[in-house]
Amino acid sequence: MHERYTIHDYQSIAEIKMHTMPFINKVISEGHAADMILVSEALQEKNLSRIAERIAADAQKKVVLLAGPSSSGKTSTSKRLCIQLMTCRKHPVALSMDNWYINRADTPLDEYGKPDFESIYSIDLKQFHADIASLMAGQEIMLPTYNFVTGMREYRGEKLRLTTNMILVIEGIHALNPMVSEQISPDSIFKIYAAPMSPISLDGEIWVPTTVNRLLRRISRDVQTRGRLPQVTIAEWDSVRRGEKKWIEPFKDDADTIFDTSMLYELAALRKKAEPVLMAVPDTVPEYAVAQQLLKFLRYFQPIDLEQIPHTSLLREFVGGSIFDAG
Repeated sequence: MHERYTIHDYQSIAEIKMHTMPFINKVISEGHAADMILVSEALQEKNLSRIAERIAADAQKKVVLLAGPSSSGKTSTSKRLCIQLMTCRKHPVALSMDNWYINRADTPLDEYGKPDFESIYSIDLKQFHADIASLMAGQEIMLPTYNFVTGMREYRGEKLRLTTNMILVIEGIHALNPMVSEQISPDSIFKIYAAPMSPISLDGEIWVPTTVNRLLRRISRDVQTRGRLPQVTIAEWDSVRRGEKKWIEPFKDDADTIFDTSMLYELAALRKKAEPVLMAVPDTVPEYAVAQQLLKFLRYFQPIDLEQIPHTSLLREFVGGSIFDAG
């Protein structure tokens, strides 16, 4: 007789067993994918709640800086953190540093002559500093919006002025870089590093690196929100990783806390979204081999129905349907 799992078994199953492909597939095949999703989401929300309580308990904290590598789920994490801060009777305002990108045509080049989107100098630091200084002084600013399709920064009439009890939640790959916060009092800052930290094992010995999760997230997101072919995203990945090691990872130890954005079920969910677009990568392009490797990883996992994923989920940032994108 086959062993069956329900939602009640998650408390007793060893952590290493939970994070293996056979366990995940068994749960899905036995009809308990929804249970696995709900437990994964609840654990993540519980951790966010604890972070929000730490921030709210310190009256000096007026700015939260949330950083992490590409496709770590920073945007959704910042917005969900804002909700948790509201339950602590705070008034948070989420800002994405992406909106202060310089125009794509002006992006600095790396040592290989390719655009270095991970460089701190891809951010308009002068304008960012001016806007944050104005906000901290109680002045109103015009908020920029970066258009990832056109590669241009735009102003669409959105304004912001900080009032009493407001907390700025600023997210971006460079948020922990000291160059970003040099004009903000250190005592007023709470720093968070967010990234997938829990890899999935195929057999207890071979592990799927979390960089694979992030690349699959990025491919899924870029196709639907930025109009980019998967081979373009794959072609940029080496440059992205070099930039992360140079500009982002050196500052993660400065964080006050680390938030794990891994989702136990995410490869099963990403298969549904990423598999069709990866299958469309032609065998005539250099990125075909990587696309086939990614397909191999995905096909180890049984797909799950994306309708089962809550619209507040971090994963919705990449598969679509996030409530935070509404309106």
